[in-house]
Amino acid sequence: MSEYESYESFAAKAVAIRIAGDIVLSDSPGAAMRKWREYFEVSQQEAARSMGVSPSVLSDYEKGRRTPGAGFVRRFVRALLKIDAERGSRKVENLSRALGIPMTAVIDMQEFKEPMTLEDLILAVDGILLYPDYPKGVVAYGYTVIDSIKAILELSSMQFYALLGSVPERAVVFTRVTAGRSPMVAVRVSLVKPSVIVLHGPRTRVDFLSIELARLDRVPLVLSTLPSVDELVARLRSRTSSR
Repeated sequence: MSEYESYESFAAKAVAIRIAGDIVLSDSPGAAMRKWREYFEVSQQEAARSMGVSPSVLSDYEKGRRTPGAGFVRRFVRALLKIDAERGSRKVENLSRALGIPMTAVIDMQEFKEPMTLEDLILAVDGILLYPDYPKGVVAYGYTVIDSIKAILELSSMQFYALLGSVPERAVVFTRVTAGRSPMVAVRVSLVKPSVIVLHGPRTRVDFLSIELARLDRVPLVLSTLPSVDELVARLRSRTSSR
């Protein structure tokens, strides 16, 4: 799995959640479905074919003759994104920018099939715990893998803090790290802390200040010794329902 494919999955998932939420919360779900179909420039026939239903069935939903359930909305949104992907994902990319979804700074984001303990996470990433004094009972319900270099180049400080604030009780993995100081400073000033921080990249040592900042925030800090980002993401994904 390449970094680009990981990003495609993350961006599409984030956009899908926004679209599905808009449809479900709308006073007129059918009209919202039609709005999104037309935004993606997908005909009723194309969407219906991708969903495996007849155009007349989809028309009934769009005209309000039927009320879509969660399963139907999920199939509808997936059909739109599948068709867009076949066309080069232009609409998903535009929506990602408009919605403020971080672009290539986020390599991957998934939920674990079941909560992972700190000990299990350390094993999964071939990790080394960098300081022993951490809260007991730490668990992570998912993970976010961030390219630390691209995050610095692409995200404003507010976007970076907003991204960190959106991941409580998750493992945040910073890749392409040299010593670990920059990401740990960002975590230090963020109001919401992840449950675990994993650094990937340092081959000689992690900056002492990075470890001290983690200790002050009482956030477990782990150094992954896996040889590549692709292997790191593959290990984490093996613990999700997306594998």
